[in-house]
Amino acid sequence: MSRKYRVAIFASGSGSNAETITKYFENHPSIIISLFLTNNAEAGVIKRGKKLGVPTMVFSKKNFAERDDVIKVLENMHIDFVVLAGFLWLIPESLIKAYPNKIVNIHPALLPKYGGKGMWGHHVHEAVVANKETESGITIHFVNEHYDEGETIFQAKCEVTSSDTPEDVAKKVQVLEHQHFPKVIENTLLNL
Repeated sequence: MSRKYRVAIFASGSGSNAETITKYFENHPSIIISLFLTNNAEAGVIKRGKKLGVPTMVFSKKNFAERDDVIKVLENMHIDFVVLAGFLWLIPESLIKAYPNKIVNIHPALLPKYGGKGMWGHHVHEAVVANKETESGITIHFVNEHYDEGETIFQAKCEVTSSDTPEDVAKKVQVLEHQHFPKVIENTLLNL
């Protein structure tokens, strides 16, 4: 029997990527989504976790950044790989050390453009439109101690037209996220 890799997904919002990823791996021979984690007690990812049968943990800033509570949970659940899918907090060094090159993030722009603290969700798409960019897209990258500076694994592009609103760009980018993120996670994990 092949080895089962256990994946934890961190999300701060609705959890649409978390759901897409979970459905992608539903009957996968070697990858299982074992846990959702969120820093937001109101996050939509909690409802999605219930619906999908994935245990969900809500944690505080203190439990995450100042103590190793979250790392202990990941270790107790034998988590092999961590996915950030719309998770807004900076990852503490202790978690990066516990999972070296085993934490990936998706960013809704073509890094290094439009990355860094405060550049998430609609803020990114508004900046792309304001700067009259002709393309945007997604960047999937390893996580290090700085926002959006880890090594790039994969990028995909979409056209941005002069009539596009930030909401239009967000829709195009989300299509790319759902299309590519699960496959890139699979390839990255199986090639560790």
